[in-house]
Amino acid sequence: MKHKLLSILAISLSLLACNSDKNVKSMSEETKVTIAPISSEDPHSYAKPNDVVVKHLDWTANVDFDSSRISATARWTIENKTGAKEVYFDTRGLLIDYVTIGNNDEFTTFRLEPEVMYVGQKLIVDITPKTDVVRIYYRTTEKSDALQWLTKEQTADKTHPFLFTQSQAILARTWIPCQDSPGIRFTYNARVKVPNSMMALMSAYNPTDTMPNGTYDFQMEYPIPSYLLALSVGNIQYQSVGRNTGIYAEPSMLAKSVAEFEDMQEMVDSAEALYGAYRWGNYDVLVLPPSFPFGGMENPRLTFATPTILAGDKSLTSLIAHELAHSWSGNLVTNYNWNDFWLNEGFTVYFENRIMEQVYGADYANMLALISYQDLQAELDDFGMESPKTKLKLDLAGQDPDEGMTSIAYDKGFYFLKLIEYTVGRENFDQFLKTYFNTYAFKSMTTEGFVDYINAELLSKNEEWASAINLDEWIYSPGLPANCPKIQSDRFEKVEGELQKWKKGSAASSLASANWSTHEWLHFLRNLPSKMSMEQMEELDKAFGFIKSGNSEILAAWFVKVIPNNYKVAKPAINDFLVKIGRRKFLTPIYKALIAADPSKITARGIYEKARPNYHAVAQQTMDDLLDWNKN
Repeated sequence: MKHKLLSILAISLSLLACNSDKNVKSMSEETKVTIAPISSEDPHSYAKPNDVVVKHLDWTANVDFDSSRISATARWTIENKTGAKEVYFDTRGLLIDYVTIGNNDEFTTFRLEPEVMYVGQKLIVDITPKTDVVRIYYRTTEKSDALQWLTKEQTADKTHPFLFTQSQAILARTWIPCQDSPGIRFTYNARVKVPNSMMALMSAYNPTDTMPNGTYDFQMEYPIPSYLLALSVGNIQYQSVGRNTGIYAEPSMLAKSVAEFEDMQEMVDSAEALYGAYRWGNYDVLVLPPSFPFGGMENPRLTFATPTILAGDKSLTSLIAHELAHSWSGNLVTNYNWNDFWLNEGFTVYFENRIMEQVYGADYANMLALISYQDLQAELDDFGMESPKTKLKLDLAGQDPDEGMTSIAYDKGFYFLKLIEYTVGRENFDQFLKTYFNTYAFKSMTTEGFVDYINAELLSKNEEWASAINLDEWIYSPGLPANCPKIQSDRFEKVEGELQKWKKGSAASSLASANWSTHEWLHFLRNLPSKMSMEQMEELDKAFGFIKSGNSEILAAWFVKVIPNNYKVAKPAINDFLVKIGRRKFLTPIYKALIAADPSKITARGIYEKARPNYHAVAQQTMDDLLDWNKN
């Protein structure tokens, strides 16, 4: 059987290689996209884990930069709980060549159903009640949106191309056929072949040196959900920064990154002191090229980070604390589906704030908390206080789950947990959280399950606590409850005092700003008048050098303020920033400011046309919608 299989495989791959572009085009032309929501416990997955569920993945892959394709085999070990004759996988943007079952690689039939908007195509594989192994032979395409293939010119060193993935929320299915639901966990091994001069990394046990033959073996022995699958390939080097911490980056970025993140080990130690042992072995960070669409991604053992946090003064390292905190809230205890996203992010912002308090002090943590509150208020103003989008528990059926990844989950979730801490006392809440993480380690949690758990294990100890907090209003009602905690910052109050001096006529150069952190500068910039004269903007820029800042947070905040006031001096810098930086957090407010200044969108679209090829598909989707790009 194996000889026959190899013969058929050789012929089929030869034909596919000769006609691969035609095949991809044909697939795209024949796929009919519908928008009907699918029926499942997870509205964004076809999997039926109560019938058949994946348990382990063996992934073998070849990464080809010439064609920007991955050719791979996904060997799934499955558990057939009900004697089912079919197993369902999630796919989107993949070419499925053939599928086999069992240890002897027996061919089986499979079907790809028509594509459903956002969730992709259901891959139905015929199995027997005794089948425990399914192998899917497939290739990625240009529609595999998790993958971003960068040319060498798009990297820091400009010597090698680069590849990275972004699987959250439901993009793992675009590079590996899988049961793509956060409520389903599996272990994995992988063997990945890349060009000889390049290093491959995954969300797994990773190498620290380049392998001469370009072949890398990986192991993740702890069960993870599919959105935490990650791969990166490039000219990458490694340096340790602590007992079980280290940095990966392109060679020219390594020293700068190591200096910026030298406190990582202290962060890990502080996190363990709060909520128990770090269970993933090493905690490493990979600094990616600037097209990465997020600040960071909490892939187990290998956080992906944007280079925009390299400010030179450690002032933006709260992002590292955030991704580290996910090692408990999210990676260890995971939201059951994307309607429960606040369980990942609200807990993580709270935990991040506690880590930063441990490492840098309460004053610093309070500034971060108030920045979080400002972000929350901006989101509430944008959505409207009565919008269902402002609930913690969401209903995202029929929508892209990315729509739920807003400041509501992060910042409203944070203030909800801060209220619980203030109400029950920090000592009680810390003990509750530590027990919660241990009890549900490597499991998933629903919002309703969390409500039952906190009522039983914490709030039942004092009948006044539950009424003071009002869980239902915070979780299931829109807007921001009146009992939201109020946090004060002496450092921000001083910033406000200096800002008032400037508003009353004091020279910008006379303000006491010499020792301000990034957060103080953000507070200053966010509170500048909405309308400023050319003279005022020029004075501020001359005094503080905003337009020449190497700090992306400060630059983005300055651009948002001066674009509506037609500060022409900033236009080249705005163009350069938008073409170079792909972080969606910055792109969205800057493009919105450009649209507000020019409602025709001509200016914004002109920049976007040049910038779009540098953006990951996640950022492209958001900007396409904002700029009506597909209507051009």
